[in-house]
Amino acid sequence: MMKCGTSIHTEKPFVHVLSSNLRDIRCDNCYAQCELLKCSACHYVKYCDKNCQKSAWNLHRSECNGFSKLPASKEVPNTARILCRLIYKLKKGGDQEKGNYDKNKFRFFKDLMSHYSDIKEDNRRMEHTISLYGLLKDLIGEGSLPNFSEFTGIYGRIVVNSFNILDGEMNNLGTGIYLGASTIDHSCEPNAVAVFRRTTITIRTIKDIPDFKWSKVRISYIDVLKQTDERKLALSEQYYFLCDCPRCNSQTFHSELENTLQCERCLSPINCSNDNVKCSKCDWVATNELLVVYNEILSFTKEQHNAMNNVAYLDACKVCLSKQKNIFHKDNILYVKTLDLAFEASIQLGMWEDALLMGDELAEGYRKYYGSIHPTLGLHYMKFGKILLLKDRIVKALEMLEKAEEILLVTHGADHELYRTELYRLLFEAKSAQYSL
Repeated sequence: MMKCGTSIHTEKPFVHVLSSNLRDIRCDNCYAQCELLKCSACHYVKYCDKNCQKSAWNLHRSECNGFSKLPASKEVPNTARILCRLIYKLKKGGDQEKGNYDKNKFRFFKDLMSHYSDIKEDNRRMEHTISLYGLLKDLIGEGSLPNFSEFTGIYGRIVVNSFNILDGEMNNLGTGIYLGASTIDHSCEPNAVAVFRRTTITIRTIKDIPDFKWSKVRISYIDVLKQTDERKLALSEQYYFLCDCPRCNSQTFHSELENTLQCERCLSPINCSNDNVKCSKCDWVATNELLVVYNEILSFTKEQHNAMNNVAYLDACKVCLSKQKNIFHKDNILYVKTLDLAFEASIQLGMWEDALLMGDELAEGYRKYYGSIHPTLGLHYMKFGKILLLKDRIVKALEMLEKAEEILLVTHGADHELYRTELYRLLFEAKSAQYSL
């Protein structure tokens, strides 16, 4: 038995790149956020100190000369940078570097699946590959590049096997290739999560795993707060496989809740995916008129979510929530997702009262779809507790922060920076206020 909360794998990246939008505020090597020094040659990348600059030089030398010729406003795409670094590293013997996993097992970069045939049939990906090849030809010279077929294979290994490098609050900082960790398969019902300390990845269990074997470990490649058809499509388009995990095969309760309206008689969830839209508790049957309204709100909500993309707009979220009220059941996944977007938008705008109104209900939705132990739920409790503390609601703030502690000790561990600094400080403030220390 591998107990929940166990660190089962730690690994430094084979290669990594900081997201280009963060290059002015974070060190290109360790991702620290501090006062930075520019590379004296290219002035494109920045480091926290000379040690990081020296440590990064082995890979930065592959791109430095090209960067020095760039116009000041030019940004190099993240995928282009990681390709450049990979090509250079493989030429310099990186193809013999081992990525260890599961005690005595290891793999090389060439062992990563490239999905070459799938990439060749994917017009969107092939256009991207051709564009990147042309960009790198200008940046480092055609003589430094492999032939296009080999380049496509390297590109395929990146897009299928790379990890988003996240900070403690699950914000994206960069992209990394981890040879050992990339052996772990996907499930929409994961039993482990990937967390990071700067660029080092750690895989931690979030459920007990009986009769533990490495092949039983599952992480989620995507955010699972999506309807089943959306998750399957995202996984197929990004990773070229059809997910057959228990959740996607309707073997869990989620499929009964994802697409639900609220029973007008007893307020129970009614699955609108069934042919007979009837309450299983009280036999109330939804009218055709109500189903038309439900589907209109469903389409409107999806349009608004897609329009918001990476930025949540509080007003748009409130319109969706207003339309959904008394029609969608509170466990409907699109209702939970709308709450999720609205809560984050409220925080960004400093609308604390709005955030407080949604905090408890969103936590309940997260527990339904992420489970009782998950970084997203733990971080939500921490944010919620922080806002409550700000509004002098000390007793409830401490309750939320203690719930956050219980979860983040499992998902991140007691030695993670998020726990040691941010959460510990908030707990100290809340306890000091409650007990008048």
